[in-house]
Amino acid sequence: MSIFSRHKSELVSPDQALPGRSERPFHLADKHLVLGTPLVTDDAPAGYEVALFGLGCFWGAEEVYWQVPGVWSTSVGYAGGTTPNPSYEEVCSGRTNHTEAVRVVYDPAKVSYADLVKTFFEVHDPTQGMRQGNDVGTQYRSAIYFTTPEQEQVARELTNVYGDELKRRRLGDITTEIREAPTYYYAEDLHQQYLAKNPHGYRCHANTGVRFPETA
Repeated sequence: MSIFSRHKSELVSPDQALPGRSERPFHLADKHLVLGTPLVTDDAPAGYEVALFGLGCFWGAEEVYWQVPGVWSTSVGYAGGTTPNPSYEEVCSGRTNHTEAVRVVYDPAKVSYADLVKTFFEVHDPTQGMRQGNDVGTQYRSAIYFTTPEQEQVARELTNVYGDELKRRRLGDITTEIREAPTYYYAEDLHQQYLAKNPHGYRCHANTGVRFPETA
């Protein structure tokens, strides 16, 4: 996952970013390979909500979230950057400013946004800046992209709680980017549910080993 970006750990200025394209240049499957729900979820069911996270290689990140009870659908894509409708190779070049992101559509009656954020912190290392483990590059940075004011409040509160716990253990400062959800571009079909298609494929689960504090 990092062969294109091992030394690309700084964001580029907009004028240096790749131009991209006006439309998605590939087709996607109709259904989620694991959950059987729609893969493209621009129109989520009434009452459902959307969460968007960047936590390193999106193959393993998506696998984590499709297993969470209450999650209706997941997909992987690119978010937080400059280049419209980028390709995987372009994102890996370090010249689009996008993260590898996982989009989660969930039923808030069955799983809370807070629980999704707690999972986010437990399954990656939010202190590593532009990398996760051996994966180095701007697309691997930690990010929470909120879709509602309520999500923003929860995200910031829980980031403070987890950050205090990491500081108490002298494990470093959280570098997670928290911002309003930008445009999300679906990744190519081969990356969707990649680890269901390739069960022995690559997983990067760099993490601090610290569970979210029970008192939070």
